Amino acid sequence: MLFRLRIPKTLLWVLNLFILYTLLLTAFRCLTLLLFKPADEPFSSLLSSFLLGFRFDLRWICLLLLPVVLVSTVPQFSPYYSVRNKKAWTWYLALATFFVVLIYTIDFGCFAYYRVRLGATVFNFADDVAIASRMLWESYPVFWLLLGLTVLVLTLRFLFTRLHGSVLAKTEGKGILYKRKWFLLTAFVFVFCAYGGFPHPLAWNAAFKMKDDFSGYLALNPLQTVFSTLGNRKPHFDEGKAKDLYPVLSDWMGWDKNAASYKKIENPASKYFASKPNVVLVVCESFSMYKTSMSGNALNTTPYIKSLCDSGLFFNRCFTPHFSTARGMFAIVTGIPDVQLAKFSTRTDAAKNQHTIINNFEGYNKFYFLGGSPAFNNFEGLMQNVNGVQMETEGAFVSKPIDVWGISDKNLFLEANKLFAQQRQPFFAVIQTSDNHPPYTIAEEDKDFVQQEPDKIELEKYGFESVAQYNAMRYFDYSVEHFIESAKKEAYFNNTLFVFVGDHGVAGNATAMYQKEWTENRLTEMHVPLFFYAPGHIPQQTRDDVVSQIDVLSSIAGVCGQKHVNSTLGRDVVNGQNNHSAFFIRHDEGEIGLISDDFYFTKNILFEKEKLQLLNAKASYTKPQLDSVQKRLSAVTSGYLETARWMLMNNKKF
Repeated sequence: MLFRLRIPKTLLWVLNLFILYTLLLTAFRCLTLLLFKPADEPFSSLLSSFLLGFRFDLRWICLLLLPVVLVSTVPQFSPYYSVRNKKAWTWYLALATFFVVLIYTIDFGCFAYYRVRLGATVFNFADDVAIASRMLWESYPVFWLLLGLTVLVLTLRFLFTRLHGSVLAKTEGKGILYKRKWFLLTAFVFVFCAYGGFPHPLAWNAAFKMKDDFSGYLALNPLQTVFSTLGNRKPHFDEGKAKDLYPVLSDWMGWDKNAASYKKIENPASKYFASKPNVVLVVCESFSMYKTSMSGNALNTTPYIKSLCDSGLFFNRCFTPHFSTARGMFAIVTGIPDVQLAKFSTRTDAAKNQHTIINNFEGYNKFYFLGGSPAFNNFEGLMQNVNGVQMETEGAFVSKPIDVWGISDKNLFLEANKLFAQQRQPFFAVIQTSDNHPPYTIAEEDKDFVQQEPDKIELEKYGFESVAQYNAMRYFDYSVEHFIESAKKEAYFNNTLFVFVGDHGVAGNATAMYQKEWTENRLTEMHVPLFFYAPGHIPQQTRDDVVSQIDVLSSIAGVCGQKHVNSTLGRDVVNGQNNHSAFFIRHDEGEIGLISDDFYFTKNILFEKEKLQLLNAKASYTKPQLDSVQKRLSAVTSGYLETARWMLMNNKKF
């Protein structure tokens, strides 16, 4: 039929290419389904995901082939005009396909680890390309992946060439003439398909309006998510919105409703220390609560850390505002959730001038320990907000690096302990660990650490994706044990507050430890342990209050009795009356929300969508009560977002 219409050869070739690309992208979507489909997600419910996904794919296929159509409106540039043109166009398609397949490959890795599709946040790592590349090289079979991609693309180029020859053979001698109208009509159809709809274009966030997260993620095309979120890399705030929502947030937080600013001077009296204590704040890499012994996980990966929690003040429902080490560090140091949508706030100019409560610990020596390079994610720039901080990072240690992240956590702790033992005045130290992260390296020197290999079914049941991930959590527990037991031998130990908190969790299966909402809503990527350990000073207590990572420094100041200026959103959850809640944001999806003792509330800032879920199975609410709760939580959540946006740009040093 197409030959009877006497359609030009170039467009017949383009049609063959269109079918080939459609099959390729559909195959990627089927692979996503097979690899990541939740066990309780019926196949029959995912048809709408495939239909919406086809519309996204159609857009990118048309954009990929449109140059061939448009340029060929000039016959001399057609792929059938000369052998040279054929080579040029097949190489264009090969290189473009390499880029597409590479994006999909990265997207699979992103989804496997983060349980979200690839977005513009990936460009944060372009600022640290050397470190990021080395981490990928040490963690994944990069050589074989690139070789496979190259073979795939060369195979596709061969198919492009064969299709080109097939069209030529079938049209040879049929007298099909070049007619520009066919090219213009095809270009119009491609542009319309790329636009995606009428009268409004197809928006990438249409996927987030589907019935659940996986349905939306299955529909998404990673090319679409990356380019649609690029515009979110610049910080912005609306002071008017922050002011309008101040009464709502001040009522929730217990602030002075008539205050002229967010700045609050707080002068707590310590119930725990008679003199200025040392402070050691340990920020623990990928410290997922459900993977630890404290959650009741039967694999018992952190028995020593559990013993510390059982001897100190343990918050078993602490949540980070987001998933990311850089964002977690920013939230801890400043007390502000990093609500900048795509770019890490550690990478913005505002990060270089942030007030931190650490500076109110006057008369203290200040230290920052990191086993690797502080240039990664600009941790160096963030920590230089601490006045007079002594940076103990890559190149400053006697111990040798074991991988891209530098020296082992055990050696990082032990070298820090030696320095602490030398101090003759109070000190405040931040230790940032790294080992519990791909490539999950365990130092060869630690022969006394015995790796274990549980059954694969057991690993999956209790939330671990691999033996390496399981042993990495155990190795962190081993490292903490060496640190604390060494510290106990030093004089400084008896007047030191140790605080441990996760930088973030990792999404995964927590159904063996928590109700299904933890896994379904990815609370697992935000739920981390928080505990305060100071034997002889802080009595044992386990608290079920919902608290946030941003509360850490305010709470440390409260425990220490340190007068300080609190100009952000952190609260003293140890001594103060807090509202048992934690704000969070999922940046690429545009989802914000609030977790409380009883509820999990979400709303979207890109389109109108709200959802309230009950987390406390024992609680009972009427429909009017639930409506009232949702209305209030919606306003409070917006208040957190707009206030945090303003604070990111205005929390200047005093």
